[in-house]
Amino acid sequence: MSAVNVDLWNAEAAADAAAAIRAALGDVHPHVAIILGSGLGSAAGRIAGARELAYSDIPGFASPSVIGHAGRLIAGTLSGRDVVAFAGRFHMYEGHAPRVSAFPVRVAHALGARVLFASNASGGLNPEFVPGDLVLIEDQLNLTGQNPLTGPVQQGDLRFPDMSAPYSRRLGALVRSAAERADVPLRSGVYAGLLGPAYETPSEVRMLQRLGADLTGMSTVAEAIVAAAIGMEMVAVSLVTNAAAGLTDALVSHYDVVLAAEKASEGFARLLEAFVASA
Repeated sequence: MSAVNVDLWNAEAAADAAAAIRAALGDVHPHVAIILGSGLGSAAGRIAGARELAYSDIPGFASPSVIGHAGRLIAGTLSGRDVVAFAGRFHMYEGHAPRVSAFPVRVAHALGARVLFASNASGGLNPEFVPGDLVLIEDQLNLTGQNPLTGPVQQGDLRFPDMSAPYSRRLGALVRSAAERADVPLRSGVYAGLLGPAYETPSEVRMLQRLGADLTGMSTVAEAIVAAAIGMEMVAVSLVTNAAAGLTDALVSHYDVVLAAEKASEGFARLLEAFVASA
């Protein structure tokens, strides 16, 4: 790890990480950056000419400790377009600061990507949602109690980014069109990001429903905030892996979440390919 201010996980550190990625993988200039959530990493297998780098070899990156997060960066082409995919996240519930959790967004931007497609696995709060549903995230509730922009304003950041549309309506329309072409059903809703790692109680689920949330998870919200601050256009799709606590008699476990995501990953991969082709 170089002596550049990596401990700040700022724009300078992101440039340092991007340089390390190019030194290891060669010319990497992605049009689209992709973040693959729990159990959705198999979509990376569709990237042609894939070149991979472990997170442990990238300055400022942490190694995920959660099942379903491979902890590898993959560069190559998807649907004929240059992409970089982050297979796995490092979460705030693992002890990482929000600016660390969202650092891959800065690195993707430093590599040249101006479009970010994020994905995650979520619990369904909307009673109309069932496991296996893909949901376009239209808005978010940041209920983590943390913000990745806290502290000194970073070079190139907006101090007070507008969050009236954290998820690009233009890209959202492209995702809807891609879903139609790929023959993949797509719902839409609001994502509530919580700190975790405990799943929500039935009372917390009822609270989130009353706040207007359709989905609940433990990622993504910090990424959206950083993307807004640096001017990166973002869209996100969530895979419903389970009904939230209290909506069924079933208990919730991370193993079941990952298993459900893997079973539904085929439709997600088709949607992703169709989106990248038009982005």
